[in-house]
Amino acid sequence: MMQLELRDIEKSFGEKRVLTGISLTAEGGKAFGLLGRNGAGKTTSIRILMDVFPADRGQVLVDGAPINYQSLKIGYLPEERGLYPKKAIADQLVYFAELKGLSRKAAAASVDRWLERLGMAEYRNKRLDTLSKGNQQKIQLITALAHDPDIVILDEPFSGLDPVNAMLLKEVVKEQIQEGKVVLFSSHQMSYIEEFCDRIAILKDGHVALYGDLHEIKRSYSHDRLVVRTQEPERIRAGLGDCCSVLERGELMVRLGDETEKRQMMQRLVEQYDVDEIRVFEPSLNDIFVEYAGDAGKED
Repeated sequence: MMQLELRDIEKSFGEKRVLTGISLTAEGGKAFGLLGRNGAGKTTSIRILMDVFPADRGQVLVDGAPINYQSLKIGYLPEERGLYPKKAIADQLVYFAELKGLSRKAAAASVDRWLERLGMAEYRNKRLDTLSKGNQQKIQLITALAHDPDIVILDEPFSGLDPVNAMLLKEVVKEQIQEGKVVLFSSHQMSYIEEFCDRIAILKDGHVALYGDLHEIKRSYSHDRLVVRTQEPERIRAGLGDCCSVLERGELMVRLGDETEKRQMMQRLVEQYDVDEIRVFEPSLNDIFVEYAGDAGKED
């Protein structure tokens, strides 16, 4: 499988240092989450990866060698749409596919396949501005995928999609991963990152604040908290005192003195109270993001 690597990437604009040594590796057949608040350096990193502008220092490597932009294809779904609102949809999709190296015949065939795949064939001769926001997002997705890229970069891909279209996009993304492509996610919707991504990097102020396998990152947290679902939360809170607090969904968080108290506390709760569920607290990606991303600077 292909391996994409950003190695010691640095970038400044004038006196402002935007990236201060970004290093990360994404593998084909897996999704990688590139996270960070506005100003953290995500957009600059993506633009360097796409050769929009060069890094001041560092390398973009594929399988250990400098990336060859002539032979390797990149598909990019930007957060901000960049298509022509007054033009016929199929015409501009074919045009963009030709710009990315396909012959006109191959571009037209690929566009037709994707329009059919995404349930958009009936709109092929419509103007883009006649479509809903969600359907415009699907058309934008076709520009990223019609030329069969090796690397797929998705920036807020689920923005504006209703649940049905979000499910369709999930299927498409999973297909791209199964085909062995490098799929890079950038999103503030942590639930989608958790669903797709094996590895993540959280950027903060131009450097990598956290990087690694998401499951291993979660397992590294101490198991000194329990989450309790119950029909009598007030009684449990009264019995446990300050070590017990209420979470957003009405569940209780019980903090232990240390991990060795876990079994004893579980037994006490089950014996003394009406408990529906007890589980060891595992931080969500949203919890981890808030912890590591911290405050942010200006837009990147």
